[in-house]
Amino acid sequence: MTDALKRLSDEGVAIWLDDLSRKRITSGNLAELIDQQHVVGVTTNPSIFQKAISSGDGYEQQLADLAVRKVTVEEAVRMITTADVRDAADILRPVFDTTGGQDGRVSIEVDPRLAHRTAATIAEAKQLAWLVDRPNTLIKIPATKAGLPAITEVIGRGISVNVTLIFSLERYREVMDAYLAGLEKAKAAGLDLSKIQSVASFFVSRVDTEIDKRLDALGTPEAKEARGKAALANARLAYEAYEEVFSSDRWAELDKAQANKQRPLWASTGVKDPAYKDTLYVDELVAPGTVNTMPEATLDATADHGQITGDTVRGTYEQARADLDAVEKLGISYDDVVQLLEDEGVEKFATSWNDLLNSTEAELKRLAPSEG
Repeated sequence: MTDALKRLSDEGVAIWLDDLSRKRITSGNLAELIDQQHVVGVTTNPSIFQKAISSGDGYEQQLADLAVRKVTVEEAVRMITTADVRDAADILRPVFDTTGGQDGRVSIEVDPRLAHRTAATIAEAKQLAWLVDRPNTLIKIPATKAGLPAITEVIGRGISVNVTLIFSLERYREVMDAYLAGLEKAKAAGLDLSKIQSVASFFVSRVDTEIDKRLDALGTPEAKEARGKAALANARLAYEAYEEVFSSDRWAELDKAQANKQRPLWASTGVKDPAYKDTLYVDELVAPGTVNTMPEATLDATADHGQITGDTVRGTYEQARADLDAVEKLGISYDDVVQLLEDEGVEKFATSWNDLLNSTEAELKRLAPSEG
Protein backbone atom coordinates (compact mmCIF):
# COMPACT_ATOMS: atom_id res chain seq x y z
CA MET A 1 0.00 0.00 0.00
CA THR A 2 1.49 3.32 -1.09
CA ASP A 3 0.36 6.58 0.48
CA ALA A 4 -0.71 7.98 -2.86
CA LEU A 5 -3.86 9.42 -1.27
CA LYS A 6 -1.78 11.47 1.15
CA ARG A 7 0.41 12.70 -1.71
CA LEU A 8 -2.70 13.62 -3.68
CA SER A 9 -4.04 15.53 -0.70
CA ASP A 10 -0.67 17.26 -0.20
CA GLU A 11 -0.83 18.45 -3.84
CA GLY A 12 -3.98 20.40 -3.00
CA VAL A 13 -6.57 17.89 -4.25
CA ALA A 14 -9.45 17.32 -1.84
CA ILE A 15 -10.50 13.64 -1.86
CA TRP A 16 -14.25 13.13 -1.67
CA LEU A 17 -16.17 9.84 -1.75
CA ASP A 18 -18.77 9.51 -4.49
CA ASP A 19 -21.10 7.26 -2.51
CA LEU A 20 -23.32 7.16 0.56
CA SER A 21 -25.58 4.62 2.23
CA ARG A 22 -26.95 4.15 5.72
CA LYS A 23 -24.86 1.02 6.19
CA ARG A 24 -21.72 3.02 5.35
CA ILE A 25 -22.73 5.49 8.08
CA THR A 26 -23.81 3.06 10.83
CA SER A 27 -20.99 0.54 10.31
CA GLY A 28 -18.35 3.18 10.94
CA ASN A 29 -17.02 2.78 7.39
CA LEU A 30 -17.38 6.46 6.50
CA ALA A 31 -15.56 7.52 9.69
CA GLU A 32 -12.83 4.98 8.84
CA LEU A 33 -12.37 6.38 5.32
CA ILE A 34 -12.04 9.89 6.77
CA ASP A 35 -9.55 8.67 9.35
CA GLN A 36 -7.45 6.38 7.15
CA GLN A 37 -7.99 7.26 3.48
CA HIS A 38 -7.82 11.08 3.56
CA VAL A 39 -11.51 11.40 2.55
CA VAL A 40 -12.73 14.93 3.35
CA GLY A 41 -16.15 15.05 1.67
CA VAL A 42 -19.04 13.03 0.25
CA THR A 43 -21.13 13.43 -2.89
CA THR A 44 -24.46 11.77 -3.56
CA ASN A 45 -26.75 11.66 -6.56
CA PRO A 46 -30.11 10.05 -7.38
CA SER A 47 -28.41 6.89 -8.73
CA ILE A 48 -26.42 6.46 -5.49
CA PHE A 49 -29.55 6.80 -3.32
CA GLN A 50 -31.54 4.48 -5.56
CA LYS A 51 -28.88 1.79 -5.19
CA ALA A 52 -28.53 2.29 -1.42
CA ILE A 53 -32.23 2.29 -0.56
CA SER A 54 -33.14 -0.50 -2.98
CA SER A 55 -30.65 -2.73 -1.13
CA GLY A 56 -32.90 -2.22 1.90
CA ASP A 57 -29.91 -2.43 4.24
CA GLY A 58 -30.55 -0.25 7.29
CA TYR A 59 -33.72 1.43 6.03
CA GLU A 60 -36.36 -1.05 7.24
CA GLN A 61 -37.28 0.64 10.54
CA GLN A 62 -37.60 4.12 9.06
CA LEU A 63 -39.63 2.77 6.14
CA ALA A 64 -41.92 0.92 8.57
CA ASP A 65 -42.44 4.10 10.61
CA LEU A 66 -43.17 6.10 7.45
CA ALA A 67 -45.63 3.42 6.31
CA VAL A 68 -47.54 3.64 9.61
CA ARG A 69 -47.78 7.40 9.18
CA LYS A 70 -49.03 6.94 5.60
CA VAL A 71 -46.72 9.60 4.21
CA THR A 72 -46.50 10.12 0.45
CA VAL A 73 -43.72 8.33 -1.38
CA GLU A 74 -42.14 11.71 -2.27
CA GLU A 75 -42.03 12.70 1.40
CA ALA A 76 -40.66 9.28 2.37
CA VAL A 77 -37.78 9.55 -0.11
CA ARG A 78 -36.88 13.03 1.12
CA MET A 79 -37.05 11.96 4.78
CA ILE A 80 -34.75 9.00 4.10
CA THR A 81 -32.20 10.79 1.92
CA THR A 82 -31.95 13.90 4.10
CA ALA A 83 -31.48 11.69 7.19
CA ASP A 84 -28.47 10.03 5.55
CA VAL A 85 -27.01 13.37 4.46
CA ARG A 86 -27.52 14.87 7.92
CA ASP A 87 -25.77 11.93 9.61
CA ALA A 88 -22.89 12.02 7.11
CA ALA A 89 -22.57 15.79 7.64
CA ASP A 90 -22.29 15.23 11.40
CA ILE A 91 -19.53 12.64 10.89
CA LEU A 92 -17.66 15.09 8.62
CA ARG A 93 -18.20 18.10 10.89
CA PRO A 94 -14.68 17.98 12.45
CA VAL A 95 -13.19 18.18 8.92
CA PHE A 96 -15.48 21.13 8.15
CA ASP A 97 -14.30 22.90 11.30
CA THR A 98 -10.57 22.27 10.78
CA THR A 99 -10.65 23.36 7.10
CA GLY A 100 -12.57 26.56 7.82
CA GLY A 101 -15.64 25.24 6.01
CA GLN A 102 -13.90 24.37 2.76
CA ASP A 103 -14.17 20.59 3.11
CA GLY A 104 -16.15 18.25 5.34
CA ARG A 105 -19.03 18.75 2.90
CA VAL A 106 -21.90 16.45 1.92
CA SER A 107 -23.82 17.09 -1.32
CA ILE A 108 -27.50 16.39 -1.92
CA GLU A 109 -29.24 16.95 -5.24
CA VAL A 110 -32.45 18.77 -6.06
CA ASP A 111 -35.11 16.55 -7.64
CA PRO A 112 -33.58 15.89 -11.10
CA ARG A 113 -37.00 16.12 -12.73
CA LEU A 114 -36.83 19.87 -12.06
CA ALA A 115 -33.64 20.33 -14.13
CA HIS A 116 -35.36 22.51 -16.73
CA ARG A 117 -37.48 24.55 -14.28
CA THR A 118 -35.67 27.47 -12.65
CA ALA A 119 -38.21 28.56 -10.01
CA ALA A 120 -38.90 24.99 -8.89
CA THR A 121 -35.15 24.28 -8.59
CA ILE A 122 -34.70 27.38 -6.40
CA ALA A 123 -37.62 26.38 -4.17
CA GLU A 124 -36.33 22.82 -3.85
CA ALA A 125 -32.79 24.00 -3.02
CA LYS A 126 -34.11 26.23 -0.23
CA GLN A 127 -36.27 23.37 1.08
CA LEU A 128 -33.34 20.92 1.08
CA ALA A 129 -31.06 23.36 2.89
CA TRP A 130 -33.77 23.80 5.52
CA LEU A 131 -34.50 20.07 5.82
CA VAL A 132 -30.88 18.95 6.23
CA ASP A 133 -30.09 22.00 8.39
CA ARG A 134 -26.32 21.51 8.52
CA PRO A 135 -23.80 24.23 7.61
CA ASN A 136 -21.60 21.69 5.81
CA THR A 137 -24.18 20.72 3.18
CA LEU A 138 -23.88 21.53 -0.52
CA ILE A 139 -27.07 21.61 -2.57
CA LYS A 140 -26.52 20.11 -6.02
CA ILE A 141 -28.02 22.02 -8.93
CA PRO A 142 -27.56 20.76 -12.52
CA ALA A 143 -25.77 23.06 -14.97
CA THR A 144 -28.66 23.19 -17.43
CA LYS A 145 -29.69 26.51 -19.00
CA ALA A 146 -32.52 26.68 -16.46
CA GLY A 147 -30.09 25.79 -13.67
CA LEU A 148 -27.81 28.80 -14.26
CA PRO A 149 -30.16 31.51 -12.88
CA ALA A 150 -31.08 29.13 -10.05
CA ILE A 151 -27.40 28.90 -9.07
CA THR A 152 -27.17 32.70 -8.92
CA GLU A 153 -30.34 33.01 -6.83
CA VAL A 154 -29.44 30.22 -4.37
CA ILE A 155 -25.85 31.46 -3.87
CA GLY A 156 -27.30 34.96 -3.48
CA ARG A 157 -29.32 33.66 -0.52
CA GLY A 158 -26.18 32.34 1.17
CA ILE A 159 -26.77 28.65 0.39
CA SER A 160 -23.65 26.72 -0.67
CA VAL A 161 -23.95 24.90 -3.99
CA ASN A 162 -22.40 21.98 -5.87
CA VAL A 163 -23.07 22.62 -9.56
CA THR A 164 -23.37 19.24 -11.28
CA LEU A 165 -23.47 17.72 -14.77
CA ILE A 166 -20.97 20.09 -16.42
CA PHE A 167 -19.54 18.69 -19.63
CA SER A 168 -18.67 21.65 -21.85
CA LEU A 169 -16.11 24.42 -21.47
CA GLU A 170 -18.62 27.05 -22.56
CA ARG A 171 -21.17 25.90 -19.97
CA TYR A 172 -18.46 25.80 -17.31
CA ARG A 173 -17.68 29.47 -17.96
CA GLU A 174 -21.41 30.22 -17.64
CA VAL A 175 -21.45 28.34 -14.31
CA MET A 176 -18.55 30.42 -12.94
CA ASP A 177 -20.32 33.56 -14.14
CA ALA A 178 -23.54 32.45 -12.36
CA TYR A 179 -21.54 31.84 -9.17
CA LEU A 180 -19.88 35.27 -9.26
CA ALA A 181 -23.27 36.90 -9.92
CA GLY A 182 -24.64 35.04 -6.90
CA LEU A 183 -21.77 36.25 -4.71
CA GLU A 184 -22.37 39.82 -5.90
CA LYS A 185 -26.02 39.43 -4.97
CA ALA A 186 -25.12 38.03 -1.54
CA LYS A 187 -22.66 40.88 -0.98
CA ALA A 188 -25.32 43.47 -1.86
CA ALA A 189 -27.62 41.78 0.66
CA GLY A 190 -24.96 42.13 3.36
CA LEU A 191 -24.28 38.39 3.72
CA ASP A 192 -20.96 37.00 4.94
CA LEU A 193 -19.30 35.75 1.75
CA SER A 194 -16.71 33.72 3.66
CA LYS A 195 -19.50 31.31 4.69
CA ILE A 196 -20.56 30.54 1.09
CA GLN A 197 -18.80 27.66 -0.68
CA SER A 198 -19.25 26.14 -4.10
CA VAL A 199 -17.75 23.45 -6.31
CA ALA A 200 -18.31 22.97 -10.04
CA SER A 201 -18.60 19.28 -10.92
CA PHE A 202 -16.93 18.79 -14.28
CA PHE A 203 -17.62 15.28 -15.58
CA VAL A 204 -14.69 13.33 -16.96
CA SER A 205 -15.00 9.66 -17.96
CA ARG A 206 -18.28 9.97 -19.86
CA VAL A 207 -16.56 12.28 -22.36
CA ASP A 208 -14.09 9.53 -23.28
CA THR A 209 -16.84 6.91 -23.37
CA GLU A 210 -18.87 8.86 -25.95
CA ILE A 211 -15.97 10.15 -28.05
CA ASP A 212 -14.14 6.79 -28.04
CA LYS A 213 -17.33 5.12 -29.26
CA ARG A 214 -17.41 7.50 -32.23
CA LEU A 215 -13.69 7.08 -32.87
CA ASP A 216 -14.07 3.28 -32.86
CA ALA A 217 -16.85 3.61 -35.44
CA LEU A 218 -14.40 5.46 -37.71
CA GLY A 219 -11.80 2.76 -37.22
CA THR A 220 -8.91 4.67 -38.86
CA PRO A 221 -5.33 4.80 -37.48
CA GLU A 222 -5.88 8.52 -36.71
CA ALA A 223 -9.07 7.69 -34.81
CA LYS A 224 -7.30 4.97 -32.84
CA GLU A 225 -4.52 7.41 -31.95
CA ALA A 226 -7.07 9.92 -30.59
CA ARG A 227 -8.71 7.46 -28.17
CA GLY A 228 -8.63 8.19 -24.45
CA LYS A 229 -7.37 11.76 -24.73
CA ALA A 230 -10.48 13.93 -24.98
CA ALA A 231 -11.71 13.66 -21.37
CA LEU A 232 -8.39 14.72 -19.84
CA ALA A 233 -7.97 17.49 -22.43
CA ASN A 234 -11.46 18.80 -21.67
CA ALA A 235 -10.90 18.80 -17.90
CA ARG A 236 -7.46 20.42 -18.19
CA LEU A 237 -8.87 23.24 -20.32
CA ALA A 238 -11.58 23.67 -17.70
CA TYR A 239 -8.84 24.28 -15.15
CA GLU A 240 -7.30 26.86 -17.47
CA ALA A 241 -10.69 28.64 -17.57
CA TYR A 242 -10.87 28.46 -13.76
CA GLU A 243 -7.43 30.07 -13.43
CA GLU A 244 -8.48 32.83 -15.81
CA VAL A 245 -11.80 33.65 -14.13
CA PHE A 246 -10.42 33.56 -10.60
CA SER A 247 -7.59 35.95 -11.43
CA SER A 248 -9.92 38.52 -13.05
CA ASP A 249 -10.68 42.04 -11.79
CA ARG A 250 -14.26 40.96 -11.13
CA TRP A 251 -13.04 38.21 -8.83
CA ALA A 252 -10.55 40.55 -7.11
CA GLU A 253 -13.47 42.66 -5.82
CA LEU A 254 -15.17 39.60 -4.33
CA ASP A 255 -11.89 38.30 -2.98
CA LYS A 256 -11.55 41.53 -0.96
CA ALA A 257 -14.91 40.67 0.62
CA GLN A 258 -13.55 37.25 1.75
CA ALA A 259 -15.37 35.26 -0.95
CA ASN A 260 -14.26 31.68 -1.69
CA LYS A 261 -13.21 30.48 -5.11
CA GLN A 262 -15.55 27.95 -6.69
CA ARG A 263 -13.32 24.89 -6.88
CA PRO A 264 -13.36 22.61 -9.93
CA LEU A 265 -14.51 19.13 -8.89
CA TRP A 266 -13.58 16.19 -11.10
CA ALA A 267 -16.68 13.97 -11.23
CA SER A 268 -17.24 10.62 -12.93
CA THR A 269 -13.62 9.64 -12.32
CA GLY A 270 -14.19 5.89 -12.31
CA VAL A 271 -12.60 4.50 -15.50
CA LYS A 272 -15.16 2.81 -17.77
CA ASP A 273 -12.78 1.32 -20.36
CA PRO A 274 -10.68 -1.61 -19.02
CA ALA A 275 -8.00 -0.72 -21.59
CA TYR A 276 -7.16 2.35 -19.48
CA LYS A 277 -5.40 2.42 -16.12
CA ASP A 278 -8.03 2.44 -13.37
CA THR A 279 -6.50 5.55 -11.75
CA LEU A 280 -6.16 7.51 -15.03
CA TYR A 281 -8.58 10.29 -14.06
CA VAL A 282 -6.89 10.74 -10.69
CA ASP A 283 -3.20 10.54 -11.64
CA GLU A 284 -3.62 12.86 -14.63
CA LEU A 285 -5.82 15.54 -13.02
CA VAL A 286 -3.67 16.70 -10.12
CA ALA A 287 -3.84 20.47 -9.62
CA PRO A 288 -4.08 22.71 -6.55
CA GLY A 289 -7.49 23.84 -5.39
CA THR A 290 -9.41 20.97 -6.98
CA VAL A 291 -11.65 18.19 -5.67
CA ASN A 292 -11.69 14.62 -6.98
CA THR A 293 -14.81 12.69 -5.99
CA MET A 294 -14.20 8.97 -6.41
CA PRO A 295 -16.28 5.83 -6.21
CA GLU A 296 -14.79 3.50 -3.59
CA ALA A 297 -13.18 1.21 -6.20
CA THR A 298 -11.22 4.18 -7.60
CA LEU A 299 -10.30 5.33 -4.09
CA ASP A 300 -8.95 1.84 -3.28
CA ALA A 301 -7.10 1.61 -6.61
CA THR A 302 -5.46 5.01 -6.02
CA ALA A 303 -4.44 4.00 -2.50
CA ASP A 304 -2.95 0.78 -3.87
CA HIS A 305 -1.15 1.87 -7.04
CA GLY A 306 -1.93 5.50 -7.87
CA GLN A 307 1.03 7.40 -9.32
CA ILE A 308 0.91 10.93 -7.95
CA THR A 309 3.83 12.81 -9.49
CA GLY A 310 2.87 16.41 -8.79
CA ASP A 311 0.81 18.82 -10.89
CA THR A 312 -0.36 17.10 -14.09
CA VAL A 313 -2.65 19.88 -15.32
CA ARG A 314 -0.85 23.20 -15.57
CA GLY A 315 1.46 23.40 -18.55
CA THR A 316 -0.66 20.95 -20.58
CA TYR A 317 -3.11 23.40 -22.16
CA GLU A 318 -1.51 23.56 -25.61
CA GLN A 319 -1.48 19.77 -25.90
CA ALA A 320 -5.05 19.60 -24.56
CA ARG A 321 -6.24 21.98 -27.30
CA ALA A 322 -4.42 19.88 -29.90
CA ASP A 323 -6.08 16.70 -28.59
CA LEU A 324 -9.59 18.19 -28.85
CA ASP A 325 -8.79 19.67 -32.27
CA ALA A 326 -7.70 16.22 -33.49
CA VAL A 327 -11.12 14.83 -32.59
CA GLU A 328 -12.90 17.70 -34.38
CA LYS A 329 -10.77 17.16 -37.50
CA LEU A 330 -11.99 13.57 -37.62
CA GLY A 331 -15.55 14.88 -37.96
CA ILE A 332 -16.65 14.38 -34.35
CA SER A 333 -18.47 17.46 -33.09
CA TYR A 334 -17.45 18.53 -29.58
CA ASP A 335 -20.62 20.62 -29.19
CA ASP A 336 -22.78 17.67 -30.20
CA VAL A 337 -21.03 15.33 -27.75
CA VAL A 338 -21.26 17.62 -24.71
CA GLN A 339 -24.93 18.48 -25.33
CA LEU A 340 -25.77 14.80 -25.70
CA LEU A 341 -23.95 14.01 -22.44
CA GLU A 342 -25.81 16.76 -20.57
CA ASP A 343 -29.17 15.53 -21.89
CA GLU A 344 -28.32 11.93 -21.04
CA GLY A 345 -27.04 12.91 -17.58
CA VAL A 346 -30.27 14.70 -16.66
CA GLU A 347 -32.33 11.82 -18.06
CA LYS A 348 -30.28 9.17 -16.23
CA PHE A 349 -30.71 10.89 -12.87
CA ALA A 350 -34.44 11.42 -13.47
CA THR A 351 -34.79 7.71 -14.30
CA SER A 352 -32.91 6.76 -11.11
CA TRP A 353 -35.14 9.09 -9.11
CA ASN A 354 -38.28 7.50 -10.57
CA ASP A 355 -36.87 4.03 -9.85
CA LEU A 356 -36.19 5.16 -6.28
CA LEU A 357 -39.76 6.43 -5.91
CA ASN A 358 -41.12 3.14 -7.28
CA SER A 359 -39.01 0.88 -5.07
CA THR A 360 -39.78 3.03 -1.99
CA GLU A 361 -43.50 2.93 -2.79
CA ALA A 362 -43.37 -0.88 -3.01
CA GLU A 363 -41.64 -1.04 0.39
CA LEU A 364 -44.18 1.32 1.99
CA LYS A 365 -47.02 -0.87 0.70
CA ARG A 366 -45.33 -4.03 1.92
CA LEU A 367 -44.75 -2.59 5.40
CA ALA A 368 -48.11 -0.84 5.73
CA PRO A 369 -50.03 -2.18 8.75
CA SER A 370 -53.29 -3.95 7.93
CA GLU A 371 -56.34 -1.89 8.78
CA GLY A 372 -58.33 -2.80 11.82
